[in-house]
Amino acid sequence: MNVLVVNCGSSSLKFQLINSETEEVAAKGLCERIGLDGRLVYQPTNGEKEVIEASMPTHTEAIKMVLDALVNEKTGVLKSLDEVEAIGHRVLHGGAKISDSCIINDEVISVIEECCDLGPLHNPANLMGIRACMELMPGKPNVAVFDTAFHQTMPEKAYMYAIPKKYYDEYKVRKYGFHGTSHRYVSKRVCEFLNIPQEGSRIITCHIGNGGSIAAVKDGKCIDTTMGLTPLEGLMMGTRCGDIDGGAITYIMKKEGLTPDEMSTLLNKKSGVLGMFEKSSDMRELEDAVARGEERAILTENMYFYRITKYIGAYAAAMGGVDVILFTGGVGENQATARAGVCKTLGFLGVEIDPERNKVRSKEAIISTDSSKVKVVVIPTDEELMIATDTMNILNNK
Repeated sequence: MNVLVVNCGSSSLKFQLINSETEEVAAKGLCERIGLDGRLVYQPTNGEKEVIEASMPTHTEAIKMVLDALVNEKTGVLKSLDEVEAIGHRVLHGGAKISDSCIINDEVISVIEECCDLGPLHNPANLMGIRACMELMPGKPNVAVFDTAFHQTMPEKAYMYAIPKKYYDEYKVRKYGFHGTSHRYVSKRVCEFLNIPQEGSRIITCHIGNGGSIAAVKDGKCIDTTMGLTPLEGLMMGTRCGDIDGGAITYIMKKEGLTPDEMSTLLNKKSGVLGMFEKSSDMRELEDAVARGEERAILTENMYFYRITKYIGAYAAAMGGVDVILFTGGVGENQATARAGVCKTLGFLGVEIDPERNKVRSKEAIISTDSSKVKVVVIPTDEELMIATDTMNILNNK
């Protein structure tokens, strides 16, 4: 089954065409600057990368350019669009009403719309991509795979906030968690890689990139995760502050005279690594500055690592121990210094990192010593494959 996987941002669109049975990627690419001048980067797996500059006023034009590229006589990978059997969409927020991937219908669209307040940067863009695909490929099934779905197995004690319960009853204010498609994929894949059953396993998955979250996965199910009502809670990230005292937020708002939207921008786009380091939110640039001995960079990196280490310790306690600590995401897969820095003080859990094994980048590998009581593993994530697989399974079982 050929599945077109679509991941829409407000001004961008990532795509992959995947055979969900063989897991082969036929083509992938990116539409950028939607609503402005427009640019398509198209890469057939067995061909040269193409860059096409063209006007993309809306996501509909962007999707049309992607479809035209896939069936192009010279560089296309399909003879016709009839060979696309379904479209799988990454959707950020499904709220409390949707706990699994599902075929998109009017009811599902209504839920995604209801959750736009909870995911204002993502859900509206996700809807644009869904509607564009429905318009350009009428009759083709569209499937939504939600970032929040994997975390819906959290118990009430983990997802409820200690505020008046009426805010949950009326507005469903609770922890939802994100990066769920990634956490689900890597927690399953690591069991296959290590040849251990999911049942009885205690795994801490660390999805560390410009955005970052950690999940405690017991018996293959999430019991807690760091992100909350929105992707702001939890770890220190590229531009997000992560955990912060709510009193500090109101204090700064009063001192600076900030509106709620202005405060949201400060916390989501001007904080984290960028806010502390000030030069960049890129962990590679931070790492270079640390190597030069810059004090601000060293403090920023220490804060970044500390938050991750602290949550690993907390989730080990929540699960009564840990068998596997897993790193994924842009930083988790590629930055050996980050993995070593995070694990440096986890000896009390029996964690021992092998410096030579830890030099790996973007490759499945065990990076702990043979004598380590906890396996520490790198597993590159593949959210697109997970979306394609979900799409196939749902259509085969409907």
